[in-house]
Amino acid sequence: MKPNIPTMLTWLRILLIPVFVGAFYWPENLHKLSAMPSHWVNVFATSVFAIAAITDWLDGYLARRLNQTSAFGAFLDPVADKLMVAAALIVLVEFGRVGAIVSLIIIGREIAISALREWMAGEGQRSSVGVAMIGKVKTFVQMAAILFLLYWDDLDLGPLGIFSTKDWGHVLIVVAAILTLLSMAYYLKAAWPKLKGK
Repeated sequence: MKPNIPTMLTWLRILLIPVFVGAFYWPENLHKLSAMPSHWVNVFATSVFAIAAITDWLDGYLARRLNQTSAFGAFLDPVADKLMVAAALIVLVEFGRVGAIVSLIIIGREIAISALREWMAGEGQRSSVGVAMIGKVKTFVQMAAILFLLYWDDLDLGPLGIFSTKDWGHVLIVVAAILTLLSMAYYLKAAWPKLKGK
């Protein structure tokens, strides 16, 4: 398989996962030695996750723009997305920043819909469960929520006051979970005629 820019960006997204996850498990004594207090751990992890999220958009854009789409890239891209979101949510659960039930809803949906798409692709019906607008909105809200929950500190916006990433992160992750269930229902409805025939 000939490497191309979109696929390399997808691989970069996968390689960034242990980087932002590892920031939270950096030994406390090394935090002190490297003068990296918890606030900067949050900043670092949020920045790395943001870069990974940007590559998610960029690799798809470049694949279309440069006409460098491939079957392997189409397979790897959603795998990288799911790994990135699942890793972030697992860390956030462990550090008490998000509830386990919300995380299970989101991760479970990702696994279920990925399996549904693969099965539909095998039936020659992948286009019927292609990415819909509700899925795109869900992804945007989900990514914003994870970024806020990774950052976890208040932002001083000057005249606008203090912006609580904790509070907004909690609100958005619940909205993301609701959109997750709605989008799953949408895709299951689209696939139902084929599922019913089995």
